[in-house]
Amino acid sequence: MPLSSETQTLVASDGLKLAYVVDDFSDPWAPGEPLVLIHAAMGSSRRLYKWVPILARHFRVVRPDMRGHGATAIPAPDQLSLDRLARDVIELADHLRLDRFHIAGSSAGSIVAMKTALDYPDRIRTLTNFASTPGLKNSLIDMTKWVDHIRARGMHGFLRETIAERFPNVTDQGFLDWFIEESARTDVELFARFGPMMKAVEFTDRLHEIKCPMLNVVPGHDPLGTPGQYEVYKQHVPHCEFIVYEGLPHNITDAVPERCAQDLLAFLLKHRGR
Repeated sequence: MPLSSETQTLVASDGLKLAYVVDDFSDPWAPGEPLVLIHAAMGSSRRLYKWVPILARHFRVVRPDMRGHGATAIPAPDQLSLDRLARDVIELADHLRLDRFHIAGSSAGSIVAMKTALDYPDRIRTLTNFASTPGLKNSLIDMTKWVDHIRARGMHGFLRETIAERFPNVTDQGFLDWFIEESARTDVELFARFGPMMKAVEFTDRLHEIKCPMLNVVPGHDPLGTPGQYEVYKQHVPHCEFIVYEGLPHNITDAVPERCAQDLLAFLLKHRGR
């Protein structure tokens, strides 16, 4: 049955309260296969709102808030790891009685999606990566400088000072203000733990383990990575599809959300029933 876009919660196996939203407007007699969408760092399920009308007509869209993001509780130091973030996805799927599901992520959310696909391959129908290299370890990000800047200026000040770099092609001031306010809800000290954790990730040596169909949608002009860091997917993932958004920087999932959702929909429909 179709579900409203109200935030729901479950308690993870380590006791942390996790928030999520389910959107399902598929036909009652032909229910849509489940699709888990994982937002970027400093984001939440709310940042994917423009994707929902495009995807939820055909799929049961599940949008969790990662630990410390959105309406999900801030984890204790021993409750935050990449293993735990992937386990959250599986526990949410179990809670919703989703045996196998499609999974897609944006930036750091893609790293969580890849980790889930690598560690729980039997649960994943397809994997989609938006704007993430196989880890941030070899990226151009200076995470120490980012954290120092955020602590000095506050999350709101950091985002305000870097917004032009994130969206050089966006002129809608209303959207830019909303993006800053929405992302600034992220706790500074949570990001001080989350960012370095993501910076340590490198999956290149495990990419060959991804056997499900994988779509990679990458920006053509990303100051956070080099073209070669994205091309590695073609070399190692057996069933890899690749789309480049020429001229766009890193934040493609917010700058051109409808385009992202349409490309994801086309990929999912091609592999539906797998």
